[in-house]
Amino acid sequence: MEAGMPLMSLVVFGVLFITLGAGIWVGFALFMVGFIGMTFFSSLPAANNMASSVWSTVEKWEYVALPLFILMGEILYRSGISEKLFKALVPWLYRLPGGLLLMNIISCTLFAAVSGSSAATTATVGRITLAEFDKLGYDKRIAMGSLAGAGTLGFLIPPSLIMIVYAILASVSIGKMFMAGILPGLLLAGIYSAYIIYRGIRNPEIAPRTQDTYSWKERLVATKDLAPTVILILMVLGSIYAGIATPTEAAALGVLGATAFAFLNRQMNLKILFECLIGAVKTNAMIMLIVIGAGFLSRAMGFLGIPAAITTAITELQLSPYTLMLLLGVFYVVLGCLLDGFSIVVMTLPIALPMVTAAGFDPIWFGIYLILMVEVSQITPPVGFNLFVIQGLTGEPITRIARYAFPFFLLMLLTTAIITIFPQIALYLPQLMTVK
Repeated sequence: MEAGMPLMSLVVFGVLFITLGAGIWVGFALFMVGFIGMTFFSSLPAANNMASSVWSTVEKWEYVALPLFILMGEILYRSGISEKLFKALVPWLYRLPGGLLLMNIISCTLFAAVSGSSAATTATVGRITLAEFDKLGYDKRIAMGSLAGAGTLGFLIPPSLIMIVYAILASVSIGKMFMAGILPGLLLAGIYSAYIIYRGIRNPEIAPRTQDTYSWKERLVATKDLAPTVILILMVLGSIYAGIATPTEAAALGVLGATAFAFLNRQMNLKILFECLIGAVKTNAMIMLIVIGAGFLSRAMGFLGIPAAITTAITELQLSPYTLMLLLGVFYVVLGCLLDGFSIVVMTLPIALPMVTAAGFDPIWFGIYLILMVEVSQITPPVGFNLFVIQGLTGEPITRIARYAFPFFLLMLLTTAIITIFPQIALYLPQLMTVK
C-alpha cells in the first residue's frame, strides 16, 4: 500500500463502525463516513460529489422495479394467498416424516417466488404455520428454526429485491441474476426438507401424527388453491424468461395480478390499498437510503484509492481462489452479525467484486454466493431480521430463536460450499437462455 493508506483506511473504517455502533441509521452513517473521508483526505469537493453521486444512483431506470416488487409483496401479505397455500399443501404433507413442518419450507419457497423479501416471506408464512403447529403439539424448536431458515429463501428465489440491487451495482443482467437463483434456491429448499424428514424419521415426536385423512379427490381439489401463486409466478418470472418483459415491466404485471387476486379474495379495499402503498414507500425509502449512502461512500473510497489498495494487498498474498472465498465467507458471517443484508451488499461490493473476478469467478455466480451469505445474516444475532420477525410472532427471546435456527445456519453454509465447488448450479440457467 501507498504511504499513509493504512492510516487513512483505519480512520475511514473506524468512523464507519463508530457511527454504526452509535445506532445512527445505516444510510446516514454511510453518507457521514464518505463526507469525512473526502473532506480530510482529498482535495475534491465533498458536497458536490455527494450530490452528483446521489443523482447518478437514483436516476437508474432499473430501480423502478424495486418499489413495484415491494408493493406486490405488501399486497400479497394482506391478500389471503398464504392461507390458500396452507390449505392446498396440508393434504399432501400431513403423513410424511416431519409432517407439516415441511409446510414451512414449501410455503416459503412458493411465497418467495412472488414476494421478493425475506422478512415478508417469514412473517406471512409464520402467521399461519406457527399457530397451527402449536395447536398440533409440534416441537417448537424445529418449527421456529425451520421458519427462520426457510424465510431466507425470499432473498435467493427470484424475484428478489436484493438481487435487483446487486445486479445494478455489479452491472449484470437482472434477468440473468433471477435465473441464477432458481437452482440454488431449490437446492437449499431440498436440503432443508431432507433435514426435516431425517429428523422426523429419527424422532417422530417432533411432529405428532393427526387423525385426519384425505382422499385423492380431496387432495386434487385442494390443489386449486395453489392457482393464485402459480399464476403470479408465471406472470412475473415467465414473462422475464420468455423475453416478453423486462424485470420492471414484470414487476408491474405482478402488482396488477396481486391486486386482482386480493379483490377476488375480498381482501382489498381503499384502506388496505393505502396501507400497502405506505408500507411499500417506507420499505423502499429505507432500502434506497442505504443504496445512495453506499453509492457515495463507494465513490469516496474510490477517489481515496482504498478498494484498489485492499484488492492489491490481498492479491499479493497469492491466495488460491477457494482460500479467498473461504476468507470472504468468514468475513461475511462476522459482518452479518452487525449489519442487515442490503447494507452488506452495497458496502462490500466495490471491494469484494474486483477481487473475486480477478480470481476467475463469474460476477453472476458471486451474486448468488453473496446472497447466500446475506441469508446467513438474516438468522445471526443481534441484527438478524428473521429472528426479530419470529420474536414478534412468538414472544421468544432472540437468543433462543437463534439457537433453534442454528442447524439451518449450518445447512446454508453447506449449500454455499456446494455452489462454490459446483458453480454451474448457479450458472447453468443464465448460460442456457437469453433474457433482458
